[in-house]
Amino acid sequence: MRHLTKLVGTGLILLTVTACGGQETMATHPASGNDPAAPSSATTPPSPGAPGKPRLELPPGSTPVPAAKVDAAALPKDFPHQVYTANGGTIINLRAEEGGCQHALGEATEQTAQHVVLDLSETKAQTGQMCTMDLRYPYISVALAAPLGDRTVVLKQSPPR
Repeated sequence: MRHLTKLVGTGLILLTVTACGGQETMATHPASGNDPAAPSSATTPPSPGAPGKPRLELPPGSTPVPAAKVDAAALPKDFPHQVYTANGGTIINLRAEEGGCQHALGEATEQTAQHVVLDLSETKAQTGQMCTMDLRYPYISVALAAPLGDRTVVLKQSPPR
Protein backbone atom coordinates (compact mmCIF):
# COMPACT_ATOMS: atom_id res chain seq x y z
CA MET A 1 0.00 0.00 0.00
CA ARG A 2 2.84 2.37 0.86
CA HIS A 3 4.40 1.90 -2.60
CA LEU A 4 1.06 2.51 -4.28
CA THR A 5 0.75 5.89 -2.52
CA LYS A 6 4.23 6.90 -3.69
CA LEU A 7 3.48 5.74 -7.23
CA VAL A 8 0.21 7.70 -7.39
CA GLY A 9 1.89 10.81 -5.88
CA THR A 10 4.73 10.64 -8.40
CA GLY A 11 2.23 10.27 -11.24
CA LEU A 12 0.31 13.34 -10.08
CA ILE A 13 3.51 15.38 -9.89
CA LEU A 14 4.53 14.32 -13.41
CA LEU A 15 1.06 15.11 -14.74
CA THR A 16 1.14 18.58 -13.14
CA VAL A 17 4.62 19.37 -14.47
CA THR A 18 3.67 18.22 -17.96
CA ALA A 19 0.47 20.29 -17.96
CA CYS A 20 2.28 23.41 -16.72
CA GLY A 21 4.97 22.98 -19.36
CA GLY A 22 2.36 23.04 -22.14
CA GLN A 23 0.78 26.21 -20.77
CA GLU A 24 4.16 27.93 -20.52
CA THR A 25 4.77 27.32 -24.22
CA MET A 26 1.51 29.07 -25.11
CA ALA A 27 2.26 31.94 -22.73
CA THR A 28 5.76 32.55 -24.02
CA HIS A 29 4.93 31.99 -27.71
CA PRO A 30 1.42 33.38 -28.25
CA ALA A 31 2.02 33.99 -31.95
CA SER A 32 2.38 30.27 -32.59
CA GLY A 33 -1.39 29.78 -32.29
CA ASN A 34 -4.02 30.61 -34.86
CA ASP A 35 -5.30 33.70 -33.05
CA PRO A 36 -5.53 36.52 -35.65
CA ALA A 37 -5.23 39.11 -32.87
CA ALA A 38 -1.89 37.68 -31.72
CA PRO A 39 1.20 39.63 -32.77
CA SER A 40 3.03 38.24 -35.76
CA SER A 41 6.36 36.55 -35.09
CA ALA A 42 7.58 37.83 -38.45
CA THR A 43 8.03 41.44 -37.37
CA THR A 44 10.47 43.59 -39.29
CA PRO A 45 13.65 44.27 -37.31
CA PRO A 46 14.59 47.92 -36.85
CA SER A 47 16.87 49.36 -39.51
CA PRO A 48 20.56 49.57 -38.59
CA GLY A 49 21.02 52.32 -36.06
CA ALA A 50 17.31 53.14 -35.75
CA PRO A 51 16.29 54.51 -32.34
CA GLY A 52 14.71 51.90 -30.12
CA LYS A 53 15.55 49.57 -27.29
CA PRO A 54 19.12 49.23 -26.03
CA ARG A 55 21.04 46.48 -27.82
CA LEU A 56 24.15 44.53 -26.94
CA GLU A 57 25.88 44.87 -30.29
CA LEU A 58 26.75 47.93 -32.34
CA PRO A 59 24.34 48.23 -35.27
CA PRO A 60 25.95 47.39 -38.62
CA GLY A 61 27.03 50.37 -40.71
CA SER A 62 27.98 52.51 -37.71
CA THR A 63 30.98 54.81 -38.12
CA PRO A 64 33.07 55.95 -35.11
CA VAL A 65 33.02 59.63 -34.19
CA PRO A 66 36.62 60.84 -33.66
CA ALA A 67 37.54 61.11 -29.96
CA ALA A 68 38.36 64.80 -30.45
CA LYS A 69 34.70 65.39 -31.38
CA VAL A 70 33.32 63.73 -28.20
CA ASP A 71 33.12 65.76 -24.97
CA ALA A 72 32.53 63.29 -22.12
CA ALA A 73 33.83 65.56 -19.32
CA ALA A 74 30.43 65.59 -17.56
CA LEU A 75 30.33 61.79 -17.28
CA PRO A 76 31.93 59.74 -14.49
CA LYS A 77 35.46 58.66 -15.39
CA ASP A 78 34.52 54.97 -15.75
CA PHE A 79 31.39 55.66 -17.87
CA PRO A 80 31.77 54.49 -21.50
CA HIS A 81 32.01 57.18 -24.15
CA GLN A 82 32.17 55.37 -27.49
CA VAL A 83 30.06 57.28 -30.04
CA TYR A 84 29.16 56.26 -33.60
CA THR A 85 26.99 57.65 -36.40
CA ALA A 86 24.70 55.81 -38.79
CA ASN A 87 22.13 56.59 -41.47
CA GLY A 88 24.16 59.42 -43.00
CA GLY A 89 24.93 60.94 -39.58
CA THR A 90 21.29 61.39 -38.52
CA ILE A 91 21.50 58.60 -35.92
CA ILE A 92 23.98 58.54 -33.02
CA ASN A 93 24.77 55.10 -31.57
CA LEU A 94 26.60 55.18 -28.27
CA ARG A 95 27.53 53.01 -25.33
CA ALA A 96 25.43 53.56 -22.25
CA GLU A 97 25.33 52.07 -18.78
CA GLU A 98 22.41 50.29 -17.18
CA GLY A 99 21.95 47.84 -14.35
CA GLY A 100 19.47 45.56 -12.67
CA CYS A 101 15.90 46.30 -13.77
CA GLN A 102 16.79 49.69 -15.23
CA HIS A 103 17.23 50.33 -18.95
CA ALA A 104 19.40 52.92 -20.66
CA LEU A 105 17.83 56.00 -22.23
CA GLY A 106 19.29 58.65 -24.49
CA GLU A 107 17.90 61.94 -25.74
CA ALA A 108 19.26 64.80 -27.83
CA THR A 109 18.47 67.78 -25.58
CA GLU A 110 20.25 70.48 -27.61
CA GLN A 111 21.29 70.67 -31.26
CA THR A 112 23.20 73.72 -32.49
CA ALA A 113 25.54 74.37 -35.41
CA GLN A 114 28.53 73.70 -33.09
CA HIS A 115 27.43 70.77 -30.91
CA VAL A 116 24.82 68.15 -30.03
CA VAL A 117 24.10 67.50 -26.34
CA LEU A 118 23.06 63.94 -25.54
CA ASP A 119 21.49 63.29 -22.14
CA LEU A 120 22.01 59.73 -20.88
CA SER A 121 19.75 58.31 -18.18
CA GLU A 122 18.02 55.13 -17.06
CA THR A 123 14.45 54.13 -16.41
CA LYS A 124 13.47 53.86 -12.75
CA ALA A 125 13.11 50.38 -11.34
CA GLN A 126 9.63 49.48 -10.11
CA THR A 127 9.17 49.70 -6.36
CA GLY A 128 9.23 46.31 -4.65
CA GLN A 129 10.65 44.52 -7.69
CA MET A 130 13.63 42.22 -7.13
CA CYS A 131 16.51 43.15 -9.43
CA THR A 132 19.99 41.83 -10.08
CA MET A 133 22.97 43.97 -9.17
CA ASP A 134 24.74 43.78 -12.51
CA LEU A 135 25.99 46.44 -14.90
CA ARG A 136 25.46 46.26 -18.64
CA TYR A 137 26.85 48.50 -21.35
CA PRO A 138 24.38 48.38 -24.26
CA TYR A 139 24.34 50.56 -27.33
CA ILE A 140 21.50 53.04 -27.57
CA SER A 141 20.47 55.09 -30.59
CA VAL A 142 19.42 58.74 -30.66
CA ALA A 143 17.92 60.47 -33.71
CA LEU A 144 19.20 63.89 -34.73
CA ALA A 145 17.28 66.60 -36.61
CA ALA A 146 20.19 66.96 -39.08
CA PRO A 147 23.36 64.96 -39.82
CA LEU A 148 26.10 65.32 -37.18
CA GLY A 149 28.72 66.54 -39.67
CA ASP A 150 31.59 68.35 -37.88
CA ARG A 151 29.64 69.11 -34.72
CA THR A 152 30.92 67.98 -31.32
CA VAL A 153 28.93 65.42 -29.32
CA VAL A 154 28.57 66.52 -25.68
CA LEU A 155 27.59 63.68 -23.31
CA LYS A 156 25.90 64.31 -19.98
CA GLN A 157 24.11 62.13 -17.46
CA SER A 158 20.79 62.64 -15.65
CA PRO A 159 19.28 60.71 -12.72
CA PRO A 160 16.92 57.81 -13.53
CA ARG A 161 13.49 58.87 -14.77
